[in-house]
Amino acid sequence: MRKASNEPKQKKTDRSPFHQGEQAIQERLGVKQAMEAFGRKVIRDHLPEQHREFYNKLPFILLGHCDDEGWPWASIISGAPGFISSKDNTHLRINGTPPPGDPLLSAIKPGTKIGGLGIEPENRRRNRFSAIVQQANHTGLDLTIEQTFGNCPQYIQARTFESHSSKSSQQTAKPIAIKRLDNKTKALIAGSDTFYVASSTQAEQRSAGKALPAHYGADVSHRGGQPGFIEIVNDNTLIIPDYLGNNHYNTLGNFTVHPRAGLLFIDDKSGDLLTLTGSVEIIWNHPLQKYFDGAERFWSFTVDHGFLLEKGFPFKIQMQSYSPNTYLTGTWAQARALQNAEETRDQWRGFRVTKKKPESNTITSFYLEPENGILPRFEAGQFLNLQVMINGQPVIRPYTISSAPGQRHYRLSVKREQASPLAPNSAPGLVSNFLHDALQMGDRVLIKPPNGKFVFNTNSTRPAVMLAAGIGITPIISMLKHALLENIRTRSMRPITVFACARSASERSFTEELKNIEANANGFISIYWILSRPEPGLIKGLHKQSSDYQFEGRLNKQIIQSVLPIDDYDFYLCGPDGFMQSTYDSLLSLGVKDAKINAESFGPSALKRKSHTESLASGDARAALKEVASEAVVSIHNKKNKQVVEQLWQKKDESLLEFAESHGFTPEYSCRNGTCGACSVKLENGEVSYLSPPAYPVKQGDALLCCARPASSSTNTIPHLAFTV
Repeated sequence: MRKASNEPKQKKTDRSPFHQGEQAIQERLGVKQAMEAFGRKVIRDHLPEQHREFYNKLPFILLGHCDDEGWPWASIISGAPGFISSKDNTHLRINGTPPPGDPLLSAIKPGTKIGGLGIEPENRRRNRFSAIVQQANHTGLDLTIEQTFGNCPQYIQARTFESHSSKSSQQTAKPIAIKRLDNKTKALIAGSDTFYVASSTQAEQRSAGKALPAHYGADVSHRGGQPGFIEIVNDNTLIIPDYLGNNHYNTLGNFTVHPRAGLLFIDDKSGDLLTLTGSVEIIWNHPLQKYFDGAERFWSFTVDHGFLLEKGFPFKIQMQSYSPNTYLTGTWAQARALQNAEETRDQWRGFRVTKKKPESNTITSFYLEPENGILPRFEAGQFLNLQVMINGQPVIRPYTISSAPGQRHYRLSVKREQASPLAPNSAPGLVSNFLHDALQMGDRVLIKPPNGKFVFNTNSTRPAVMLAAGIGITPIISMLKHALLENIRTRSMRPITVFACARSASERSFTEELKNIEANANGFISIYWILSRPEPGLIKGLHKQSSDYQFEGRLNKQIIQSVLPIDDYDFYLCGPDGFMQSTYDSLLSLGVKDAKINAESFGPSALKRKSHTESLASGDARAALKEVASEAVVSIHNKKNKQVVEQLWQKKDESLLEFAESHGFTPEYSCRNGTCGACSVKLENGEVSYLSPPAYPVKQGDALLCCARPASSSTNTIPHLAFTV
């Protein structure tokens, strides 16, 4: 029998739990309707029992208020656990006062609107409330609750607190008035991974001239990130990123109606408190936003005044760990470095091998970290070009990244390519065997930043199906890891079904990693193994806890139909050429549209699509439609020795890469079929044409030598083409 709840029912009201400033931000960001319904469920007019117990255990509490001049302040009151109590679910008693000099001391009077924030940093739990001061004296204050709600643990760093000073020493400390930031306060801010921000609707309160509803008042909120996430512009201006949160937009909503804020910083080592108040401005577009991991927008803070209270916080603070969300965010230094890396994207960069790990009997992973500490960004599913020296000669190969965006390294998982059984006298893979046999930890390689259009959109809500065979699992595992990380950040995930194919259990890779991904996806990711030649003794079955694989044979439409319910899916396809084509054809026969099939058309496994131009960039398609010249004058500049060769190109000369090689040049290349971009050059004169649009996204004014040919002239003259290698 279910136990009856003593929790009081929420009072029914037609009034929104959000004020007009919050609603304006929600409307702008497209979440207003959803938040109206959600807010009425989670924002209460009383303290739930668990909140009453929660506040009673805390050693400190954050409070936000607005002074008589309209300046918001964030304050902190500390005490032994139990210094906060509640006689019932609509009242809180705080037995304590803030440190000397804190503006809250003079503001504590009946009727003052207060915002409250309680945090248990050890377990990242937090709850918030808004209240009115009922009465106050030198021992503390009594609050009447207006609104309460719980908050997620995002960006809260785990810390422990141990008392290291007495209350009397805190009370005798003298506050130091501040009008501008000096070196000491800048250093405190620069090293902070956490601060607290107070905001208010004070302007609304004053203009109304009367008591306002509960959703108007003061608020105090937590902000966290990596040290360096706050930009110190000058002696009085800060710029702060705004990360994805709970969509309430309490702080930004208050900024909209009253563009002022109070900031509170706590020095972990000294216990110093820095509290500032000033004006704010929301920055919807910032030039570094696309390079700043996690930033949705920014806001600036201009100091008006404040104070520093040395040893004002009576606890010794010990950092334990960063929030998982914090690792998905960036810093200003990283953003600028990423911007520079993007601007020099076509340059080779030095990387070191930091780890080498066998994944199966044919695949080994190499972990690569940048020598300059800056890892160019990439999207899950992309590849990069790797250059190694073999017998004194540079050799380039493209490899897909199997790590996820946001990690501090690239992981390349490489299959050892043996001589083809159909051609036993053929040479084994030159680079793959070199990597497996010769490349060791600490060795240096060169890399060009990642590229490619085979990427996974985590923002879509449409279910996804990923089909991979052999080494084709590498972009898929990057996509899956990225989906899990984005779930931490956004708390949403699109459903994903994975069909992973291998010849045998000994040849499949990332088995445990995929198992962990599936286990941590809360049912959103389902992985099915298909083995064509399973070893004796393995158990086949759909009950994954008691089976080693799910299907035997080759992936076909019957297997796909047996797993997938009827729905509208996006398909992601990667593997050897035969697998790619047969699976693509099977999907078409099941009625899947070509546009819904995303494929890693890499090397010889490029697909023959039913409607090839559907999935290609319009610029590439237009270039492919240009008529190839019957002949052209081609000037090739050698950037090493400054030599220039000018020769007549004719159709029999094939691609510009082959033409350059026949005249003694050695341009960089890898795939030789327009998928990797290693042979890309900037055209100095003329235009090119492609027999079919290349898979690699070609920039305007560039050309892929491996598949480009001179385009005919619109003036019926012999075209002149020029480029440098």
